[in-house]
Amino acid sequence: MTNQIKNNRLTDSFLELVELAAKLRSPEGCPWDRKQTVETVKMYLLEECYEAMDAIEKEDYPEMCLELGDLLFMIVFLAQLSSERSLFSMVDVIDSIVKKMKNRHPHVFGDTVVNSAEEVSENWQKIKMQEKGNNKSTSSILEEVPSCLPALLRAHRLSKKASKTGFDWKTRQDIWDKVGEEFEELSDAVSEGNRDDVKEEIGDLFFSLVNLARHWDLNSEELLMDANRKFIDRFKRMENEITKSGLTLDDATYEDMNSAWDNIKKKTGYD
Repeated sequence: MTNQIKNNRLTDSFLELVELAAKLRSPEGCPWDRKQTVETVKMYLLEECYEAMDAIEKEDYPEMCLELGDLLFMIVFLAQLSSERSLFSMVDVIDSIVKKMKNRHPHVFGDTVVNSAEEVSENWQKIKMQEKGNNKSTSSILEEVPSCLPALLRAHRLSKKASKTGFDWKTRQDIWDKVGEEFEELSDAVSEGNRDDVKEEIGDLFFSLVNLARHWDLNSEELLMDANRKFIDRFKRMENEITKSGLTLDDATYEDMNSAWDNIKKKTGYD
């Protein structure tokens, strides 16, 4: 297949999707789609994003293909809604991202020379600040991190942003000491039985752990997703162990479940 044929197929496919969104919104279209607004659709965009992420995590590529299609449709649909209000069109969306990517990659589309991925990242941040204006305060830098992000991911992004200004722990040991300090404060709050203090100290400990992970080039959101998957897998295996013994989870005692859990840990090598 020649590049020209591939380009024609891509153009035709994308135009068909754009036209489909417009048709759904037309008087001859779908009553449900005609009722939608940007506000009512925005959560669907988030849901589709998470479903695409789930397929990526599972390395389920046929499912990933489908979920990326769902995500792309939501983007096209939102552009259609905005176009109807004369705010911007799908063409504007595409033109703006192409312009941004070219401007953010001067080592590809310009004369800038870089020697590492780290230099690319540094240039990216400098260019981003230039695009937004040079009068940004530290608070506005942090406000660039979307408030709707999952809390762990947002904590990672906030602390990473702050570190760009030089506000950060110098070494991994420093942040490890901070984690120990926060744990001691939480321990004291638990001992005193003060719920409000426990609440605050758990939050502080979470934030410190996010920073510890970041200093090890790890993302806490991904770490907790991995831990969730491990828990689900181990729980299912425990349930199978209980079933094989002739019990159900409703009938099993805590001791039965804990024994099965320990057996699964030994078999799988999980900690």
